[in-house]
Amino acid sequence: MAIQRNTWQREAVREALAESAGFVSAQDLHARLRDETGIGLATVYRTLANFAKSGEADSLQSPDGENLFRACASTGHHHHLICRRCGKTVEIEAGAVESWAHDVAAENGFRDAEHVVDIFGVCAECAAKGE
Repeated sequence: MAIQRNTWQREAVREALAESAGFVSAQDLHARLRDETGIGLATVYRTLANFAKSGEADSLQSPDGENLFRACASTGHHHHLICRRCGKTVEIEAGAVESWAHDVAAENGFRDAEHVVDIFGVCAECAAKGE
């Protein structure tokens, strides 16, 4: 993989992503940066895609089909619990999921299988507020 230059645009996206509490769309991140920096939406998309590819950011698809990103707190394979209301995100280990994925792949003659599991729900705080 080619080494990315550390431009002011990359740094602005990196900082804005780090300040986000949970997963955020490229459009939302761009809206936060646009007035302050004049950065273009295409630059935000490209930078987030590069961060996801390098492991600097987590990327997932929301239930609505939108790509979402967040600064990655873990370096290894992990899963997420994500609140549909406030966006709170918890990184989780899921040994049972890992075993299941390996077993299902092997039972069907697959090897080197990879998977993505993200669980969307309502966090305790939002549930207590009745949101």
